[in-house]
Amino acid sequence: MGCSGGSGWQGAKVGNKPRLGVQLCGVDLPNPLILASGILGTEAELLARVAQSGAGAVTAKSCSLEPRAGHSNPTVLAWEHGLINAVGLANPGVEAEVEELARTRALLEPLGVALIASVFADTVENFARVAGRVVDAGPDLLEVNISCPNVHHEFGTPFAADAAAAAEVTAAVREAVAGQVPVLVKLSPNVSDIAEIARAVETAGADGVTAINTLTGMVIDVHARRPILANRTGGLSGPAIRPLAVRCVYDIYRAVDLPIVGTGGVSSGRDALEMVLAGATAVGIGSAVYGEGPEVFGQIADQMDELLEELGYASVEEARGAAHR
Repeated sequence: MGCSGGSGWQGAKVGNKPRLGVQLCGVDLPNPLILASGILGTEAELLARVAQSGAGAVTAKSCSLEPRAGHSNPTVLAWEHGLINAVGLANPGVEAEVEELARTRALLEPLGVALIASVFADTVENFARVAGRVVDAGPDLLEVNISCPNVHHEFGTPFAADAAAAAEVTAAVREAVAGQVPVLVKLSPNVSDIAEIARAVETAGADGVTAINTLTGMVIDVHARRPILANRTGGLSGPAIRPLAVRCVYDIYRAVDLPIVGTGGVSSGRDALEMVLAGATAVGIGSAVYGEGPEVFGQIADQMDELLEELGYASVEEARGAAHR
């Protein structure tokens, strides 16, 4: 089900940059830059705009088996060094998601840009059910979100916080999709040893991992003397978390033999290359889109290409993991 980086890509804003082409879990991407889940929702035309602006792949907002309202406002706050949000994974449910994903795939295919569907659930069984249904839309990859800091499973913590629970979800999803699509498992930094969780999902059959999801944080209004977000705590993202994300990618690369989508605070070509040097195959971009718009993908791709040339790398793959050598 690979998404080709062929002639259709010529119409995209970033142009053809052979040095940036990568393969993620067998899927060809014209460049390693991926729209992170949850930033721009699931609307097909909006995701296509991101593709035209220079993304190598786009990730739709995570969906659940049934529609979900999410948390009350305020849900998102821009603070000095990034964002904090507690949207609560609001989504229309898997049936509506499948229809929109199918529309998105039709728009992305001529551009040679891959579509990544994202799913979450409150039980292992529901993870399997929603994953099994989402693949009917024909995504190129499936991201399994076991790590949202504001949505817990039936035992009160995210599945990503426990190696056995993470492995159980991974195995159930693998069985449900029956090899139709590669499975990426999205890991949490809110753990004592992210490498242990990565090893657990690798053993359970993950094809790759996304690292990291947001950190749990809080911002208090000193005048109101109460947390600003309605949910009190939220997921912290943006430049402030990049060094932690890089360290997590570095640790995971040493622990497992899986492709990694390095995500967290990337806003420039230098940031993206830092993730690759730590071991990432591809690089997720989220908060930077919130601040700069979809055009940030073209800017980062140009910067990354120039930096690779400056440093003497003929490809992204050649630079991957170089910080370990």
